[in-house]
Amino acid sequence: MLESIINPKEAEKGPWKMFFVGLIYASVSILLVKFLFPNDPLANGMTVVAFCVMFSLPFMYYLIKREEKMDEDIEGIKHVWQVHGDAIYAFMWLFLGFVVAFSFWHIVLQDPNLLNFQVETYCKINNPGSIEKCIESYTIQGKAIDSFSITSKGTRFFGILENNLFVMIFTLIFSLLFGAGAIFVLIWNASVIAAAIGIFSQYQLSEIPLGVGRYMLHGFPEIAAYFVTALAGGIFCVGMVRNGFRSKKFIHIAENTLILLFIAILILIFAAFLEVYLTPSIFG
Repeated sequence: MLESIINPKEAEKGPWKMFFVGLIYASVSILLVKFLFPNDPLANGMTVVAFCVMFSLPFMYYLIKREEKMDEDIEGIKHVWQVHGDAIYAFMWLFLGFVVAFSFWHIVLQDPNLLNFQVETYCKINNPGSIEKCIESYTIQGKAIDSFSITSKGTRFFGILENNLFVMIFTLIFSLLFGAGAIFVLIWNASVIAAAIGIFSQYQLSEIPLGVGRYMLHGFPEIAAYFVTALAGGIFCVGMVRNGFRSKKFIHIAENTLILLFIAILILIFAAFLEVYLTPSIFG
């Protein structure tokens, strides 16, 4: 039933609608884990992500299939972006819905197990020298600390860019193995950002807007790059199945896939610059 809320054609006509779809998918996922498995030690952050992935897969698959058909008749970086722009915007609104819903319920429910792996991932990225102490500090009752002073800006820039490129490659592999499979990586990133927002806001609902602004300032272009990558891999995968390796249409699709990946890399460089040099100066 949930996958029938909106179809890809409607999403491209009104990408903003996907924000509410993301809110519903993420909210239902986290509430199902919370109330259906209250005492299950295996019900954790990964379970929340798994439920959300199941809800999102049908939409992701059919949207990628639609985009692949349009990709057969376009060429050039400008036309590629124009044709796929609405799909990227739809993904972005969907992602924002995930982030807001995960952040809201993480703070309201005050259950440290719901996004436990996400908090651990946050600590591995921001405080790799003392992960256990970091996790202990960032529990529901913990206090947030400034992570920007850990390394120099130059080192942090290349470290963040390297990590983001790794996620991009991982997203591409997922989308090549299964056209819609990259949604797992994207939902996982939404949940990690939600955990970071909870940490930054010190688990206060009134601070969620500021937390969203802090992480989405650079997070929007970063996630956009992952969505472009997922779209590129999905289009390549579907095009290969539909047309075969030797067809002219597939070669054309492969060229457009490379264009999309080039765009994704440029966006990631820009996002890393924002994260290192702009976000800290605005939010501290």
